[in-house]
Amino acid sequence: MPVPDTLTMMRELIAAPSVSSVSPDIDMGNLGVIEKLAGWLTELGFAVDVLPLKNQPEKANLVASLGRGQGGLVLAGHTDTVPFDEGLWKYNPLQLTEADNRLYGMGTSDMKGFFALALTAARKFSSSDLKEPLLIVATADEESSMNGARELAASGFLQARRVVIGEPTGLRPVSMHKGMMMESVHLHGCSGHSSDPALGVNAMEGMHRVIAEILVWRDELQARYRDPLFRVPVPTLNLGRIFGGDNPNRICGDCELHFDLRPLPGMVASELLSELQPRLQSVLQQPGIELTLKTLMESVPPFAAEPASAIVDAAEKLTGTTAETAAYSTEAPFFQQCGMDAVVLGPGDIAQAHQPDEFLACDRLQPMIDVLEGMIRRFCVA
Repeated sequence: MPVPDTLTMMRELIAAPSVSSVSPDIDMGNLGVIEKLAGWLTELGFAVDVLPLKNQPEKANLVASLGRGQGGLVLAGHTDTVPFDEGLWKYNPLQLTEADNRLYGMGTSDMKGFFALALTAARKFSSSDLKEPLLIVATADEESSMNGARELAASGFLQARRVVIGEPTGLRPVSMHKGMMMESVHLHGCSGHSSDPALGVNAMEGMHRVIAEILVWRDELQARYRDPLFRVPVPTLNLGRIFGGDNPNRICGDCELHFDLRPLPGMVASELLSELQPRLQSVLQQPGIELTLKTLMESVPPFAAEPASAIVDAAEKLTGTTAETAAYSTEAPFFQQCGMDAVVLGPGDIAQAHQPDEFLACDRLQPMIDVLEGMIRRFCVA
């Protein structure tokens, strides 16, 4: 079947729901999106591989290649979206709606819209035009676990030299971003009647000391690590959730804290946790309390582009803007693990991501197509 025009591709991608969530009751597969991309790319002459995720046959990555040889360029993005509450939307989230020079719909900015623009740029080239291959990569589960990119990196399947990751950056290249860690501290004490503290061991009181130590550690990290290129130049640590106990007149036997840490480039998650664990053990110093430090989600490393990065240089020249940093995380570190020089660059705005009435401005479409065409000419044709 013929490959449709840009807006029709976007419309069909938006109409295929692909919510990724840590909550199993609302999590869903992405095969509807993958199958559409696979059909269009096959029609454009790409060799297409669909790679199901381990133990998740309803989810898959896609790797499509045009041309042969070493090196080449990857245009990459994720196929999933965050959950949405249709009642908060003015427009149908699963229907592309054009209004006020904007394209509304779930994933227009973050980031199904990028695929429509990437395919529009790619369709102008045939394999005979290319000295190095052009690849389109679509991943699963970026919004929840990043398992798609993790598995792709671990497989060794993906071979290329450079990658553009089309996350919403407002058409400004991003060459560095922070990492993401989500951790749990669980304290197990002993419950008992509140009238006599000797009848139990209060886990909530222990957590009071743990929190105080975590905040001291945060201050030390922020004194030790600083990068003025970031708007928030220090690693951040947020105490996000705490729960424990069951009644005011019972000694709290269990208490759990969840926190989020955003490390700067150069900081390593395993080293940070190895530093934290003994500090928390030392401040408890109380018989009868067991401490467990557990990772809630496998960490996403920080990202920093290669020194004198060719892909960042090309992105700056094609957009006319200097590369920036970002506080959010992307799949860029996993593409780096595949040996690629990476830049994050897409047409949407991060302010639109994860919001009701998400939109992509119409005046971003052609400039993004032009940038991608320029990237293809620079790295695959020249």
